Amino acid sequence: FSIIDGLNKLIQNVSSLGGITPEDICELTIVGNTAMHHLFMNIYPEHIGVAPFPPTLHHSINVKARDLRLNIFEGAYVHILPIEAGFVGADNVGVLIAEEPYNQDSMELVIDIGTNGELVLGNRQKLISSSCATGPALEGAHIKFGMRAAPGAIEKIKIDPETKEVKYKVIGKEEWSTEIENPEAKGICGSGIIDAVAEMFRTGVILKNGNINMNIQSPRVRKGDDGSEFVIAWAKETSIGRDITMSIKDVRAVQLAKGALYSGAKLMMKRLGVTKLDRVILAGAFGSYIDKESAMLIGMFPDCEMENVYAVGNAAGDGARIALLNKAKRDEANAIARQVEYVELAVDPTFQREFMESMHLPHMKDKFPHIQHILDAIPKS
Repeated sequence: FSIIDGLNKLIQNVSSLGGITPEDICELTIVGNTAMHHLFMNIYPEHIGVAPFPPTLHHSINVKARDLRLNIFEGAYVHILPIEAGFVGADNVGVLIAEEPYNQDSMELVIDIGTNGELVLGNRQKLISSSCATGPALEGAHIKFGMRAAPGAIEKIKIDPETKEVKYKVIGKEEWSTEIENPEAKGICGSGIIDAVAEMFRTGVILKNGNINMNIQSPRVRKGDDGSEFVIAWAKETSIGRDITMSIKDVRAVQLAKGALYSGAKLMMKRLGVTKLDRVILAGAFGSYIDKESAMLIGMFPDCEMENVYAVGNAAGDGARIALLNKAKRDEANAIARQVEYVELAVDPTFQREFMESMHLPHMKDKFPHIQHILDAIPKS
């Protein structure tokens, strides 16, 4: 019941902010991944741990709040959006009804970035979905100085290509680090991690294979406890009294995550016979803060015209709000969840090869004409 307890705390907090009581809430919508969905519904999730990972419940459902122990108006209904598959849950259905790729003629790739990356590719003709184990690196976990997007987190980074000096922005401060006396950085959040790897690659600090170039003459490039590393912020600039760095180990974690997303997208494109993308939508808890040029530069997704790459933030939450206010959208969600074809990428015989090629920055072989001018300007070691 810890999920219910957590939701009750959130309900209490948001009610206070809105100047109401929880008992004033007469309807609620819920989205979440399949495991969280089942645990929330008090359904034992044993089947989604065994291939082919079928969810116990697919369709949407309305439940009385009192039956779930949710502290809102006891006669209120809770609407839970449908599930697509074992690894593509109601959260992805929320993304779909928010972004509506099924109403578009253009070929669209929707990436919901999280510990489990969920991808949807297609248009009004056909939609396929899949998931890939990105791990939590892009959200700040498994990174030595990674943290969630909170005050003190470095969220934007720029590196001078000549001097390799760094300037960055910290959440909670408007100015760049070079414009204030003490930035008081505490760590690096997801958008900052993507920026760090992209900027290190753009300025020649890391090579195409992700290795740190130890031939660079800069005090920021050095050997550390986790191997070679690059100093983002010196200890005197931080609130933790330590240098904040990106190590080779951190870069590898990002490569694994972005490689999973890219190879997933590539295999889905092959499945649909698609050679180019018309539009890319980046969703996820920190999706609106990602620098789309940085994301393409490290190879989080295949080449696309930059003006057609959109960072939309928490689209799953947007979908939940839409379903709360528009009951026709709930019917639409049920229909779309059944229309989307789920594909299991891990069983594709070319998966391992695609994944290994996708580990390179931005890719071992694929071309990126829309950022070729940036790639051409990278210093040659």
